[in-house]
Amino acid sequence: MTETLYMIHGMWGGPWCWDEYLAYFSALGYSCHTPTLLYHDMTPGAKPDERLGTTSLLDYAEALEKEIRQLPERPILIGHSMGALLAQMLAARNLASAVVLLTPSAPAGILGLRLSLIRSFLSAHMKWGFWGKPMLQTLGEAHYSMLHRLTPEQQKSIIARLVPDSGRAMVEAGHWYLDRQHATRVDEAKVTCPVLVIAGEEDRITPASIVRKVARKYHADYKEFPGHAHWVLAEPGWEEIAGYVADWLKQLPKDN
Repeated sequence: MTETLYMIHGMWGGPWCWDEYLAYFSALGYSCHTPTLLYHDMTPGAKPDERLGTTSLLDYAEALEKEIRQLPERPILIGHSMGALLAQMLAARNLASAVVLLTPSAPAGILGLRLSLIRSFLSAHMKWGFWGKPMLQTLGEAHYSMLHRLTPEQQKSIIARLVPDSGRAMVEAGHWYLDRQHATRVDEAKVTCPVLVIAGEEDRITPASIVRKVARKYHADYKEFPGHAHWVLAEPGWEEIAGYVADWLKQLPKDN
């Protein structure tokens, strides 16, 4: 099994999302890469790149694919949230030796509409033309949807680093039935590598009921963690989840 991990952050995030996982898996001897999604390399609070609002998930995936093809071996893809949806898309392109999906967004074909999701993205949907504009959650939405299992200090730190994301990407992921390009369609038959899917029992933005459907799509190994929500990368007790992932990786066939 490869020793290269390629960690893809989610919506509104950056490589900093992986700080704990980067330290943990680097200590285990893995070569870790934490790319920045297209147009996310910005100062929080600054005006985003004017191209961000209309950037497609396909654009994100294309940029990541170029980076992955420069690596010396096919990596293990580890994605969180929207980053896990991108990992699914990339795995279908035969770019992964294995895939770990942490509280993943669902691909096209899996209906994910829940009241908690409506509440999580309400402010974005209230703006005309949101599908082509940069968008960012309100503080209340971020606390409710992603950060409610974190300490107040962690919440404050994360909120300070969030940056806008693509309105188009939000529509492609959340309203795939309206997307003529079918950006998030993933042919599960082309995902031939081992897949592990992790859910948080208290997740509100990628609810466990949806994550279970993602796991079934790929006939993946599945683990649901009680007492955890969406930000499994750093919630108190994240070490248990990282340890579970590490143990899963250890048992993979060496010739994958």
